[in-house]
Amino acid sequence: MRTRSSLKIIAAASAFALGACAMFQKPVEPMLVGTWTNSLGTVWMMKDDGTFDVDLDQNGKRDGWGTWAVSAHSVLTLQRTGGIKPKGCGEKGIYRFTLTGGNLQFTLVSDPCKLRRKNLLLTWHRR
Repeated sequence: MRTRSSLKIIAAASAFALGACAMFQKPVEPMLVGTWTNSLGTVWMMKDDGTFDVDLDQNGKRDGWGTWAVSAHSVLTLQRTGGIKPKGCGEKGIYRFTLTGGNLQFTLVSDPCKLRRKNLLLTWHRR
């Protein structure tokens, strides 16, 4: 009987702990999840787990990847974690965004990465 009560307590504590972990995941904006392209032909795949892949040369292979999160007031934070690394692109990029119809537009808040700014400040279309 005592073992059964202990198991119930352990199960309840485990369920609580897992739920608490889920509360601390980086927030993502479901409307941004998907594949996007811009006028340069760059393909940007934003995943619902808060990661992204970028194909700069349209060869079907990712050239860069990283994480993304949305905070209050439609602010997107991007962090490159792999792939090509142009000068200044190891730091976070922060942008405000608006989504109108199938068009995604970014406004620069701060970003030392010229290549990311060049791409993100164009209009993106859902693919």
